[in-house]
Amino acid sequence: MANQSKKPLLEISGLTRRFGGLTAVNGLSLAVGEGELVSVIGPNGAGKTTLFNLIAGLDTPDAGSVAFDGRDVTGFTAERLAGLGLARTFQHGRVFGNLSVLDNVLVGAHTRLRAVRPGGPLGVPVLGPLVELALALIRPASVRAEEERLRAEAAEIVALFGERLTPRLDKPAHSLSYANRRRVEIARALALHPRLLLLDEPTAGMNPTETAEMLEIIRGLKARGLTILLIEHKLDLVMQLSDRVVVMDHGARIAEGLPAAVARDPAVIEAYLGHKAVGAANQDEAGYGEAGAVIRAVQ
Repeated sequence: MANQSKKPLLEISGLTRRFGGLTAVNGLSLAVGEGELVSVIGPNGAGKTTLFNLIAGLDTPDAGSVAFDGRDVTGFTAERLAGLGLARTFQHGRVFGNLSVLDNVLVGAHTRLRAVRPGGPLGVPVLGPLVELALALIRPASVRAEEERLRAEAAEIVALFGERLTPRLDKPAHSLSYANRRRVEIARALALHPRLLLLDEPTAGMNPTETAEMLEIIRGLKARGLTILLIEHKLDLVMQLSDRVVVMDHGARIAEGLPAAVARDPAVIEAYLGHKAVGAANQDEAGYGEAGAVIRAVQ
């Protein structure tokens, strides 16, 4: 059920994606209100990342539709969606290893450069790349000023991650730890100035201290009004951050609602633990990994 008090920014209706005999996303419908943080959880293989790929234009649905800010964007490319203000990160962090931290973040600002706006300055699509190339070669004062402004802005975004990234601003991304590469990827997504941010397991590979730091960063982004759709396996974090939680299993939505209510849903507990484990779960919640957070939320 969508939050009716907030204007829907993202609306998914009957979304389906099949791979041969496997239905990865099965008739899923979902709405995300502007300014909401909605988490999508579920066991491994539930279809969460496939859902993100469909929303972000990296895959095409077999059925159903995706609307962004009231506009049907089904089948739009990732590049086109980025221009509309949709940014995403990946389950396994993707950075440009030979670029510095700062330059990786600057890549995210690329769609906001004047020269690469759709159609170029004269509204003719073919002119965009040509004008971009010409300005890169000539480098007039206006281009240099824009680059300096964006570099300063990128440095401010990196500063959100404090001492984890700031001292490494000029270091190549391949020299970073896995957790820091995840931070760089998120910083790059923020440089796009997104209206909707898709975060796919942003705390993967992070220890408890690093996870707590990331929680505060995401909380700060939410406080600024950024709309966030989150996939996260650390359910304690999900319960703290989310306005609503959507639970997927075998490609379908099996539950949706406030975090505490979802955690108490028998279908959710069963999806994580299985039929035979439900009765035993309360006896030894620590042994059930991800599902332990669901049990703790119930208690």
